[in-house]
Amino acid sequence: MTALLRIEQLRGGYGRTEVLRGVDLHVNAGEIVALLGSNGAGKSTLNNTVCGLFPAWAGSVHFDGVALTNAHCRDVVKAGLIQVPEGRRVFPNLSVLDNLVLGSYTRARERRAQNIERAFAIFPRLRERSAQAAGTLSGGEQQMLAIGRGLMAEPRLLILDEPSLGLSPLLVEELFTLVARLNAQGLAVLLVEQNVAQSLAIAHRAYVLENGSIRFTGTPDVLLASDELRQAYLGL
Repeated sequence: MTALLRIEQLRGGYGRTEVLRGVDLHVNAGEIVALLGSNGAGKSTLNNTVCGLFPAWAGSVHFDGVALTNAHCRDVVKAGLIQVPEGRRVFPNLSVLDNLVLGSYTRARERRAQNIERAFAIFPRLRERSAQAAGTLSGGEQQMLAIGRGLMAEPRLLILDEPSLGLSPLLVEELFTLVARLNAQGLAVLLVEQNVAQSLAIAHRAYVLENGSIRFTGTPDVLLASDELRQAYLGL
């Protein structure tokens, strides 16, 4: 099977500090893949390097067989590889509606109206607050907006970076249910999370990243069945 996203021996970091040390990872079409690891493991650095926000020092990134290593972030979006960043990063002074519109700036612009309706159908609260400044929304509502903005670009693969961070347990449950539902509709997802239990409950495969290197890859069942792996990498 040809992977939708294939990352091979990816190295990168900040300044002279190497963060990613030869990462190999792939996501197939229709999969949810969980990328787990503690703070500082390199998860967000990996996301941002894959998406063209940070330069890769070495290695390669291919999306649907096309090389995207060090491609401009605009070209990454055009290919259908969309990231919902950690911390939501909505535009606080713009309305909910304008934030959604910006999600279709590079890709799927011609279907903007239909995709706005889709976002509102998925998140009815956003419709109620469509004219409200995004910065005045609650944390949960901002996360809805960030995901809705990502969906506006009709992603083929959606990278979710710490989507449950700062949310209440009820909202976390709703979030993971939504991710599973979107995946059931055909969306591939790279779920980058510290919430181990919830992530493994919906993932088809998982990777554990530690100090910029992959320490484990396999199914959630195998990961959870190993006392050594659970204790060493997951804190379970």
